[in-house]
Amino acid sequence: MRRVICVPSLALLVGLTVAAFPRASAQDGLTLFHKMQAALGGADKIAAIQDFEEQIHADIFDPSGKPLGHVDKRTRWIRPNYLRLDQIGLFDTYALYFDGTAGWEILPDKSVKELVGSELKFAQDYLRGFDLNIWLADRDPHCRITSPAANVVRIERVDDPSEKTDTALDPVSELPLRNNSIAPPDPAHPPTSGMIFEGWTTVQGVKFATRRANFSQGGSAEITSDFIVVNRGLNVADLAAKPADLKPVLRQLAK
Repeated sequence: MRRVICVPSLALLVGLTVAAFPRASAQDGLTLFHKMQAALGGADKIAAIQDFEEQIHADIFDPSGKPLGHVDKRTRWIRPNYLRLDQIGLFDTYALYFDGTAGWEILPDKSVKELVGSELKFAQDYLRGFDLNIWLADRDPHCRITSPAANVVRIERVDDPSEKTDTALDPVSELPLRNNSIAPPDPAHPPTSGMIFEGWTTVQGVKFATRRANFSQGGSAEITSDFIVVNRGLNVADLAAKPADLKPVLRQLAK
């Protein structure tokens, strides 16, 4: 089961507890979503990004805040649905390729497995939750956009309403502040995972978060982006290529 880079305290989730806020209409949700889109750079500029690459480093912690180690991760994506992940970490070192339908994964013991079961679902969920897809959710007929609370945008799957993601927006900048995934069986209870966004950079007219805090009930991560590049002409064959030594492939960074 893939371990998500994840900040431990449920106190971080309090800002997304929607019960404390007045409900808003579906139209308000779409209006809020379009404001967020504009703040990020605009739908057309987001849609113009055909490929994306980011490498990050993260410090991870257990639920009590005790440091557990360091993770480096490289993400490559080509529109519409090609994904390559390479990660090196104390507890989870792997490489993964997914073409939107099928793919493979190299496990820590260097065994190569086809994506099936929970690993296939991980890849599918990763693509669905990928920022450049979420930010164009109004163009996806499988998504419904509403607002359950003031300054909160909810995106849910039409074919599976149990899958919901709430994003709280900064009331001034209208950029995302934090989001959480509300999963079954009891979405009325506090979320179990999500992301806090801190610090932004602009790449080809689109804003990306450069510092993030990923949280879950199982632990935490403080994430810093080493670089973000877009529209560099990434090749599907490169993403699909298995490394000869069966080790994750990270870019060497200048010291």
